Amino acid sequence: MKNKTIISKQNLFLIVIMIGTILTDQLSKVWVTSNLQLGESIEIIPSFFKITYAQNTGAAWSILEGYMTFFYVVTLVALILLGWYFYCLKEYQIIQKIGVVLMISGTLGNFIDRLLFQYVRDSLDFLILGYNFPIFNVADVLLISGVLFLIIDEVLKFFGVYYKKK
Repeated sequence: MKNKTIISKQNLFLIVIMIGTILTDQLSKVWVTSNLQLGESIEIIPSFFKITYAQNTGAAWSILEGYMTFFYVVTLVALILLGWYFYCLKEYQIIQKIGVVLMISGTLGNFIDRLLFQYVRDSLDFLILGYNFPIFNVADVLLISGVLFLIIDEVLKFFGVYYKKK
């Protein structure tokens, strides 16, 4: 008879990733707010990258600025859907699982800010080919990375380079 575990080693590893990435996001935000005034910058790579403390009451590019209740509802729905998606994934679908975990982490990172401050703390400020890209944070990087994992999974399936079902 097999020993039944409450949580698989794989899922435990993914939970550790989730906790670690959320902590990284929150600690980076604490560092920025502790060391910079709103609007203040530290240039890291001249004419390319600086850390700038900004507050965003909207979504990407400050769209829907000030609609906090909307963001609470959308975030809760997104977390429920992502949780359900993760629950439906099989053990062998590790690329998708990592993608979903990163998306959940990013969503929770920004949700924590919205709940505590009614804005999201941003700090990653890039000037790319003369375009001053909107300032973002680690949680946003996690969200985009999660989406990229899902895209990579689909590309691998399309080209037949894929993991075996167990």
